[in-house]
Amino acid sequence: QVHLEESGGGSVQAGGSLLLYCQMTGPYLSADSMGWYRQAPGKERDLVATITTGGDERYADSVEGRFTISRGSVWNTVFLQMNSLKPEDTGTYVCEAQIASQIFWGQGTQVTVSD
Repeated sequence: QVHLEESGGGSVQAGGSLLLYCQMTGPYLSADSMGWYRQAPGKERDLVATITTGGDERYADSVEGRFTISRGSVWNTVFLQMNSLKPEDTGTYVCEAQIASQIFWGQGTQVTVSD
């Protein structure tokens, strides 16, 4: 079974930075795309950033210019560099992978930004 393992979350002061990391394991050699979603308590899970095997990047308007998504040296890892963090960036960041029409989710890593 496909498994997504995230790391890099934590607590940071406003204006600080975090680097999130996700690694995919399982029977597949690669994913068509990987990305990050953010969920606040009681709210919908919203897209933060995605990247395809071709290197095309997509960002939420609220993070564009501050966050950067990138692939690892092998196509089963993805990073999210988060700079100039704001309190409204607080939430659970969940790694996502798409393989054909199948979607897989990680458990999530908590990011808390305080003043």
